[in-house]
Amino acid sequence: MKINFYFNDTVITIPQRTRLKKHLTGIFEREERQLQSLTYIFCTDKYLFSINKKFLQHDDYTDIITFCLSDLHDPVVGEIYISVDRIRDNAKSLGISTNTELHRVVFHGALHLCGFNDKSRKDKKRMTQEEDKNLKIYFM
Repeated sequence: MKINFYFNDTVITIPQRTRLKKHLTGIFEREERQLQSLTYIFCTDKYLFSINKKFLQHDDYTDIITFCLSDLHDPVVGEIYISVDRIRDNAKSLGISTNTELHRVVFHGALHLCGFNDKSRKDKKRMTQEEDKNLKIYFM
């Protein structure tokens, strides 16, 4: 399959992986983006912090970093790094399940690769709407 999950010094349960992969493929289809390959790497805060500092020159913790490895008009090749520590902490502070937060962030990365941004207030609102829509569709 085009979508793979890897774990770097951490563990988190991803239920129904085949179903999740189909949903992610559907996101790309709905956004009319051809997907070549998508790799999710679940890691620790420490590991993602080092990536954030090295590649983005950011000196802070984050829950996700998305790298598009393909040219704009080519089929999407992406790598998405997700901090399991941030997922758990964010879920707790938001009062939601770790599973819901995990899926929100997984969808967030795919949406970035489909062209959604979250730098401006307007873009953040649209991204959140798309995340919520995908959570609703997925968990129906």
